[in-house]
Amino acid sequence: MAGLTSRLAGPEDIPALDAVMAAAIAELQRAFLTPAQIAASRTIMGLDRQLIADGTYFVVEADGEIAGCGGWSRRATLYGGDHSPGRDSALLDPATDPARVRAMYTHPAFARRGVGRLILELCEDAARAEGFSRLELMATMSGRPLYARAGYVEIEHILDDRGGEPVPLVRMGKAIGQSG
Repeated sequence: MAGLTSRLAGPEDIPALDAVMAAAIAELQRAFLTPAQIAASRTIMGLDRQLIADGTYFVVEADGEIAGCGGWSRRATLYGGDHSPGRDSALLDPATDPARVRAMYTHPAFARRGVGRLILELCEDAARAEGFSRLELMATMSGRPLYARAGYVEIEHILDDRGGEPVPLVRMGKAIGQSG
């Protein structure tokens, strides 16, 4: 993770974040999904601007370029962007609910350089500081190995067909303990 810096995302970052997400979806999913599934992924993936408004979305940079982005949420929606159907902005209870890791993307030029791991650490630390003791996320097939290495365990496999073509995803979770 040498040479990487992180900060909270702001509204001014949205165009650059959208570009990173589009590149990640198009390139990093190719080994796992068909072209039709990649196209469908654009309906069920993307930026949730609520994360930026909540101050829970991070940008990771390398040499002044956005290398990746991702965040966590204290809201019920597990995954999906602003445009994805079925969103739920209800607040979670840290005493009983897992926080969510959301919208993690690494620019293909920075893949496998510690960007995703740094984002996970930032999310875990921030959620723990707010009293959450568990996290859940919805992993793509390309993200699943990263999450497994970081200690997340598979909870369920799903096929999301809201984009027209079924896209395989895996809900994963991890106990993070409580700060204290």
